[in-house]
Amino acid sequence: MGFKLIYAPEVYHDLQQNIDWYNEKKADLGTLFFEAVKEQISRIKDKPSSVAIRYKDVRCAKVKGFPYLVHFKIFPEANTIKIIAVFSTHRNPKIWEERNI
Repeated sequence: MGFKLIYAPEVYHDLQQNIDWYNEKKADLGTLFFEAVKEQISRIKDKPSSVAIRYKDVRCAKVKGFPYLVHFKIFPEANTIKIIAVFSTHRNPKIWEERNI
């Protein structure tokens, strides 16, 4: 049985903000970004332990073709993966102090 995915509420804001930003740069680029994120999340769901832990049990997987990481935690006892954020690699890492991870 596969892992169940859950999303922190902030993830939806992260995605919309990033999609809008890319669409402002070029038509449909936001759609390409979103598809790349969905593809990475699908890979995470299939093999979550193959992604290295970066900090505080949080794993980060690179989004193909974009300078973004999908941040997530695995909760094996609940057979759950929690997607915490989709952040640009250029953002200040101190932003985590504002998030409840």
